[in-house]
Amino acid sequence: MNDQPRSLASTLFPVGLLLIAMASIQSGASLAKSMFPIVGAQGTTALRLVFASIIMLLLLKPWRAKFTAKTLRSVLVYGMALGGMNFLFYMSLRSVPLGIAVALEFTGPLAVALYASRKALDFVWIALAIIGLLLLIPTGATETPIDLVGAGYALGAGVCWALYILFGQKAGAEHGVQTAALGVLIAALFVAPIGIVHAGTALLTPALIPVALGVAILSTALPYSLEMVALTRIPARTFGTLMSIEPAFGALSGLLFLHEYLSLAQWTAIACIIFASVGATMTMRRESKPLVAAD
Repeated sequence: MNDQPRSLASTLFPVGLLLIAMASIQSGASLAKSMFPIVGAQGTTALRLVFASIIMLLLLKPWRAKFTAKTLRSVLVYGMALGGMNFLFYMSLRSVPLGIAVALEFTGPLAVALYASRKALDFVWIALAIIGLLLLIPTGATETPIDLVGAGYALGAGVCWALYILFGQKAGAEHGVQTAALGVLIAALFVAPIGIVHAGTALLTPALIPVALGVAILSTALPYSLEMVALTRIPARTFGTLMSIEPAFGALSGLLFLHEYLSLAQWTAIACIIFASVGATMTMRRESKPLVAAD
């Protein structure tokens, strides 16, 4: 008699974690933009990851995990993908509005969803997500053109996001939430030299410390820990499709915090993306167990 409530709770739990993670990471991205004039996107990424790695190391104590050469490989790729995703996304924010940058970045998880899909119904939700993404991207003479370099950075972040999903799911299945801390540490070691070379002593500006801590918590420590838990509880294609709501969170965050106003077509896009996510959530209980990337 209690099987159905437990099944519903087990379905809604990872979905709720993803919603909280997405709201947190987009709010953090808006806050991070305030640091760009002082240390640039490169320095901002470095500070975010360094502070986040310290926080997560203290909280999760990942050194307790036991590694083999095989499992360490997954964690290393996951961490490097995480660092590349953060770095390229912040580079794109220098010239591309937040909501559109997230939409372009989403090509990564969308590709994962397309690759892993097996049922015809899955393609309905994916098609809706694609329509939403197309509407979010400004086209035509009346719209502001997108900076091609910034768009390229966002698409590169999407490639890293796809690797983050695939290798994060495998590493998370092997080491649980501790993988998030290890991944952020690897990402910080990967990106910090770039930030140091670019920003130099500006990284030590005292006024930046509380802002950097806020960005680290909102954009990395909290959301990636929550995502790591969710990754091990839902299939890869469901995770990828659910993440289609990310552009909506980005667009709303840009509107609220950065005053980046949206057109009617872009609001329509948000509705398409949310509907696709709801559809994927409704069909998730009939899915198989969470997929783990094969060797």
